[in-house]
Amino acid sequence: MTSHDHSTDKGICSLTGQSVPRRELVSIDALRPALADAIRKDHPDLPAHALVSQDQIALYRSRYVNAMLASERGEMNELDRQVADSLASSELITSNTDDEIDRERTFGQRLADNVASFGGSWAFLISFGVVIGFWITINMTGATAFDPYPFILLNLILSCVAAVQAPVIMMSQQRQEAKDRARSRNDYQVNLKAELEIRHLHEKMDHLVNRQWQRLAEIQEVQIELLQELRSAQASDAKDARAAISTSRARSGGSAKPRGSKT
Repeated sequence: MTSHDHSTDKGICSLTGQSVPRRELVSIDALRPALADAIRKDHPDLPAHALVSQDQIALYRSRYVNAMLASERGEMNELDRQVADSLASSELITSNTDDEIDRERTFGQRLADNVASFGGSWAFLISFGVVIGFWITINMTGATAFDPYPFILLNLILSCVAAVQAPVIMMSQQRQEAKDRARSRNDYQVNLKAELEIRHLHEKMDHLVNRQWQRLAEIQEVQIELLQELRSAQASDAKDARAAISTSRARSGGSAKPRGSKT
């Protein structure tokens, strides 16, 4: 006994006329009203329960989102287009922007980040203070002072360190700003997609509720018709029963003998 594989069933897309797996077909009645109206606008001759492939649904969903964003925000930017494409293809738009930027760092950028990280740590402050204290102690108390007071060589070294450290820290800050901008763009896309998904979910829920109410109304009409038929049948049965009782009484009364008769 062989089992039938439903994944190999084929169906016809009402829009393209192509044969696709039946599991990729969706009834147009199950779509959001706005999306279904957009499809019917381009294909007015579609039957009531037409089947549409997932590819065509994704295409019309992308058009619908683009039109909605353009009407609400004016001209669409690249971020909005990426959000619309992700909605159409049902793909995730979230990404770890920090890891992506870190993977693209050059050697100079990695060096700047490491120097800035070390320059802003307690290890740098403590070690730098120890070196300066040792330098001053040697030149104040030692017999061979190579940089006597007012420590001109030390001032020169400190100035050079500050001159080199400042642009390195600025380079690291620029990279951090780039990370912040990338994170902000990603947050904007995620928030926009979430807003659109919630709006679509509300539309779909309203559509499902309306369809459910219509079905309940149809079921109620059928129940009312059944009750009316039952009442009609009961009334007819009662009428027939009364007629049968009347006939039976009439027959029994006509066949009864008079009281004074003798056998």
